[in-house]
Amino acid sequence: MKNKIVLAYSGGLDTSVILKWLQTEYNADVIAYAADLGQGAELTEAKIKAKKLGAKKIYIENLKEEFVRDYVFPMFRCNTIYEGEYLLGTSIARPLIAKRQIEIAKKEKANAVSHGATGKGNDQVRFEFSYYALEPKIKVIAPWREWDLSSRTKLLEFAAKNKIPIMKHNKKESPYSVDANVLHRSAEGKILEDPWKRPPENVFGISKSPQSAPNKETVITIQFKNGDPIAINGKKLSPFNLLEKLNKLGATNGVGRVDIVENRYVGIKSRGVYETPGGTILIKAHRAMESITLDREEVFTKDELMPKYARLVYNGYWFAPERVMIQKAIDSTQKKVNGRVKLALYKGNVIVTGRQSPNSLYDKDLATFESSNYDQHDAEGFIKLNALRLKKNKIKNSN
Repeated sequence: MKNKIVLAYSGGLDTSVILKWLQTEYNADVIAYAADLGQGAELTEAKIKAKKLGAKKIYIENLKEEFVRDYVFPMFRCNTIYEGEYLLGTSIARPLIAKRQIEIAKKEKANAVSHGATGKGNDQVRFEFSYYALEPKIKVIAPWREWDLSSRTKLLEFAAKNKIPIMKHNKKESPYSVDANVLHRSAEGKILEDPWKRPPENVFGISKSPQSAPNKETVITIQFKNGDPIAINGKKLSPFNLLEKLNKLGATNGVGRVDIVENRYVGIKSRGVYETPGGTILIKAHRAMESITLDREEVFTKDELMPKYARLVYNGYWFAPERVMIQKAIDSTQKKVNGRVKLALYKGNVIVTGRQSPNSLYDKDLATFESSNYDQHDAEGFIKLNALRLKKNKIKNSN
């Protein structure tokens, strides 16, 4: 009986070679699966190519709304940023791709799943943690950790030998590696591997440079309900369409470019250049909304939890019990995060210019420098009580 393997398939050189390699190396029927997460690539060509390569069955699925609604928005409720700058565009996509891959494997009674992630990166970890969390007994095949096709030249030779059609842009080696979905576009490797050299402008594929962005502010209003954005400038939009709209607004104004050296989970430092225009706007707006609707200690506690949550997402633990636990705590605060935030987008900047909410805790009568019902004498006891340990510490340790 033949093996049956579900392959996460993109239609590119790597996964096309993998599709044929699995057929020969494992004597397997390969089911090709491609997910549309808003990456902007045409997947029809990938479907035709998979069929030519002998895929037993092909799944091309639109997961754009599910991706934003059930993965991006919950992550952003936590104001999640990895190492101070990265908005986790690649990281958050992997658990959804893996989840659907496992569902297809169960449906097709496949005994294994496979992916095209390399043995040096984070994605192998993210995919496989998700596979095992959802189906502990599944067999995972990671070709890059098994085969001897260790270079692009060898991949092309294998493709030629096995009559694998290669698109023109795949025949010429790209100056960097690109990943994209509706949340972001990333570029890594090759010409970007020297962290001292500034990325050339052609690295950026979706956003204008701040220098060439309009000389006039773009003012927008984002409406939130239960911590999630639901409308832009009063117009309600689906999760995917809302993020896509913010992407266009941000990209036009040079918003969301980041150049960082990050710490991969496997122990390697990696330089990445990211474009996340819509996400950059959204996270700034969400924090502004929380600033008037959450209690001080809720804000502080969320800020303490966020780095832990970010590492869990980055390292592939989306389906881990601790991430689910933190998510429930975060979500319990979001019922009050309702209202509108006004922002100005200008040459790479996202400037909060106003916020209002029916759940606002902001009290102008208390905040004003004019006379109010706040008794300033109350501060004296507060200060003395909280300074007591500081005074004692100084006295005891002054000798």
